[in-house]
Amino acid sequence: MSAEGATLRIDKWLWYARVTKSRSLAQKLATSGHVRVNKEKIDSSSKAIRAGDVLTIALERKILILKVVALGTRRGPYEEARLLYEDLSPPPPGKIEAAQAQAPAQRDAGAGRPTKRDRRKLDAFREAD
Repeated sequence: MSAEGATLRIDKWLWYARVTKSRSLAQKLATSGHVRVNKEKIDSSSKAIRAGDVLTIALERKILILKVVALGTRRGPYEEARLLYEDLSPPPPGKIEAAQAQAPAQRDAGAGRPTKRDRRKLDAFREAD
């Protein structure tokens, strides 16, 4: 299928490229509106794609942006499937950046509930009177 102008169904390509585990899952993904071809939302699993198209795929935990390089002829091993597309997705945030984003905000000293050390200082101050 390397002929110029050749097309392939989107569900077959998603399965060949190992985006989904089965072809039926690829059909569900395409018909549910989670796949865009060249920024246009598709609603049919029979939508034809060709080399050069850019796919935006919304998965459960991430968004993939893939440029179709080749159509493929079968669902092969990962190394073979990786040659079917070019990954244009932005890199995930680093571990440090992700930890900082999830870390609770630091409170100002003296704000909020006193620590055990603060309580002891207060008790010592009260007993000194």
